[in-house]
Amino acid sequence: MSVTVSAQDVKSLRERTGAGIMDAKAALQESGGDVDKAIEVLRVKGQASAAKRGERAAAEGVVSSYIHAGGKIGAMVEVDCETDFVARTQEFQAFAREVAMHVAAPDPQYVSADDVEQQAKDAGLRVLREQAASEGKPQDVQEKIVQGRLKKWLEDVVLLDQKHVNEEKHEAKTIGELRTDLAANTGENIVIRRFARFQVGGE
Repeated sequence: MSVTVSAQDVKSLRERTGAGIMDAKAALQESGGDVDKAIEVLRVKGQASAAKRGERAAAEGVVSSYIHAGGKIGAMVEVDCETDFVARTQEFQAFAREVAMHVAAPDPQYVSADDVEQQAKDAGLRVLREQAASEGKPQDVQEKIVQGRLKKWLEDVVLLDQKHVNEEKHEAKTIGELRTDLAANTGENIVIRRFARFQVGGE
């Protein structure tokens, strides 16, 4: 049985999620008119298609900054999207600020794992394999240990792999997961283009 969806409900859902008219209407019909369930429907569908949007050009966006209390540490980040409309939304700008705040804390070195130079990965693997070998574990166990430690190292240096410093607020999600959620809500390709961190007395 088809659910009658009012124009006001569609408008309200679009304002909360940034979804298109047809997507919002379909989500409300699928959820039986329940707005909260419709938001979840849009989120799940959006995450599934986020990868497909990855190749679309993200030429709009914002530069956001964060200065830590006392003015000793600061960060700037460029977050891009596909349209100026999304770039101006409160949700998008709040995400950019949250990323800048995060960058100021754990001091990531790279945006994504793809940005880590192969030479750095190879050097890290060599050290990890030497450490694992010195522990006297069987060969197959050693490799599992190495891969686990490599994953941990990447979490330490790669922005998208790090849990946001405010784990309670963001439900222990990584920056990458928060970006995917935003892409799902907006229907656009979201790219953290670059960042810079500054610390008084640093290099």
